[in-house]
Amino acid sequence: MSGHDHTSSIEAFGESAKRHRVRISIAFGITFTILLAEVFGTILTGSLALLVDAGHMLTDAGGLAMALVASFLSTRPATAKRTWGYRRAEVLAATAQSAVLLAVGIFVIVEGVRRLLEPPEIPSTALLIFGVIGLVGNIASLIVLSSSRAENFNLRAAFLEVMNDALGSVAVIVAAILIATTGWGGADAVAAMLIGVLILPRAFKLLKETTSVLLESTPPGLDLDKVRQHILDVPEVQEVHDLHASQIATGLPVLTAHVIVDPETFENGRLPELLDKLQNCVAEHFDVSIEHSTFQFEPPSHVRHEHTAHN
Repeated sequence: MSGHDHTSSIEAFGESAKRHRVRISIAFGITFTILLAEVFGTILTGSLALLVDAGHMLTDAGGLAMALVASFLSTRPATAKRTWGYRRAEVLAATAQSAVLLAVGIFVIVEGVRRLLEPPEIPSTALLIFGVIGLVGNIASLIVLSSSRAENFNLRAAFLEVMNDALGSVAVIVAAILIATTGWGGADAVAAMLIGVLILPRAFKLLKETTSVLLESTPPGLDLDKVRQHILDVPEVQEVHDLHASQIATGLPVLTAHVIVDPETFENGRLPELLDKLQNCVAEHFDVSIEHSTFQFEPPSHVRHEHTAHN
């Protein structure tokens, strides 16, 4: 026996996705423009920091493009072949973005160390100009994305990447000032490595979270032992097994369980009441509200028909 009608929540998700598309589209336009400017600046100056920032902008532009595509796919209706539609597309897109960011961060640090040993000459004025252009554009993108960045993995990944870009632009500006005032070309390599250090921990955290969703781990903040105990506290319930909870996409946790109930519950017509009680329990009693739950009711004698049960 399964959950309630979720038509209203699906409609709300669709409206939310449309809002996300507008914000992501604006951020993509700004990011792509900055990317073109930084590529030109890299050719002009030969700066590693600017090259790395341009490479980072390239991954961001690609990531925002993936986020935009994912926002379209995630609202497509479910089918007999894809019963959740493309709701998980945003998780896949965010996973790909974070993996690319990790690779960029590692490359930056390795190349930065090499450049420290042989610092090239960098034109500080041109470097400063392109650093300021990048920072202004990144701030504009952050303003566009900031109000809704917590709503799903896609927007979190997009905001994270633009934030890293803004910090990278600051590092480029500082490097340009140091080169202009001290003449030390190694400042460019230090700025590049700083960008890499900023990228790695945030990218790893997002990759860990999205991988956890793909592995169908229990949603963060949900204690399955407490869920089990709440179900067992219902008078008609004798035992709970095959209890699983996972997350399809942002804001869509699901739960399934096999529940052994008193035999007379099947005879006295109280199963619908029990179903409502259990679904309200998992939807209201925990920090993670699970509106999509499925319970299979079984009499004690059913155990001999089951394959080996597990917790």
